[in-house]
Amino acid sequence: MDHLPIQKERYSLLDQLFIHKDRLIAHRSFQRLVARIPVLREISKNRARGVFNLMAGFVYSQILLACVRVRLFEHLANGPLDITDLAKKIDLPLPGLERLLLGAQSLDLIETRGGRYALGKLGAPLVGNQALLSMIEHHSALYQDLRDPNALLRGELKDKAVEHYWPYITDKQEDLKSLSRTEIVANYSALMSDSLPLVADEIIDSYNFNQHDCLLDIGGGQGTFISLLSPAAQHLKFQLFDLPGVAQLAQQGLDQLLGQGRVACFGGDFFNDTLPKGADMVTLIRVIFDHDDQRVKKLLQSIYATLPIGGKLLVAEPMADTEDLPAMGQAYFGFYLLAMGRGRPRSAQEIKFFLTEAGFKNTKLVKNRMRINAQIVVGEK
Repeated sequence: MDHLPIQKERYSLLDQLFIHKDRLIAHRSFQRLVARIPVLREISKNRARGVFNLMAGFVYSQILLACVRVRLFEHLANGPLDITDLAKKIDLPLPGLERLLLGAQSLDLIETRGGRYALGKLGAPLVGNQALLSMIEHHSALYQDLRDPNALLRGELKDKAVEHYWPYITDKQEDLKSLSRTEIVANYSALMSDSLPLVADEIIDSYNFNQHDCLLDIGGGQGTFISLLSPAAQHLKFQLFDLPGVAQLAQQGLDQLLGQGRVACFGGDFFNDTLPKGADMVTLIRVIFDHDDQRVKKLLQSIYATLPIGGKLLVAEPMADTEDLPAMGQAYFGFYLLAMGRGRPRSAQEIKFFLTEAGFKNTKLVKNRMRINAQIVVGEK
């Protein structure tokens, strides 16, 4: 392997050492040598495994999608089945079913017990988990947009599946007007509702709502967070603000679930319309990361204006630079939001800065258990 000379005037001595190290590792003869040294062999194997998993990740995700679509985990929920029993339930030819089962087994989605197939350690948590199942199915749209990642990065994809899925990602007035129709917003609103419990559980377990009297959930969708919080905070009154069609669906569902008068739902554009008053707590749950900085800052200023002194704002969403989860923010959400057409992942520190800039004080990161689902930042007026 021929090495290019290092331009020493451009790099420090430490930089030059790292460059030499990287070039050494890339050399095939060095890789073969390392494979013969026991201590270094395990390091080499782990790195090779990591590279292979990155390369094969799309295949793994498609095996998972196939399992979800044939309801494999649901079929195994009541106990192990042999391939003959599964063939009666799953519409796949026997060779195709066997190939799927072997692939799923290798990914720990299922396992074998006494010659029969059973739920594996990664498949068992998916049984009845509509939040994850809906997101897995939804990712088929994202994969369409990632078929040529460089075209996506260059901004050359003009017909993006993910962008079409979220109809509010538009600046066209005629498109915005259509969002008052429930049939236009039903699909994405249902996905938000299905997947919200993952975040809602983190908030409810980590923040004390007893200090508040009325909560306004902005971008609250069909009211899933309110419906989940209500049993644990029966003293609270609720308001919800979302697009007109979504707010209409939310009002109907929440009136049936919680009774009329417990929740007041308002329809509008929270970037341009006046927010309702009366709440001493505002929540933004998975809202700001799919909007640009200018819109986010404008929304935070509006929230600050509508809150009373001492009122609080809670922001909860997956964040960039989450400890132990670096790929979630900048890799997964970075590319998802690029396909969506708006927004970017932000760190907790950056969100705290935005809150402070809008006038909030005492901003803090609230500790929660499952940071892969969300982190929580709170600020006070």
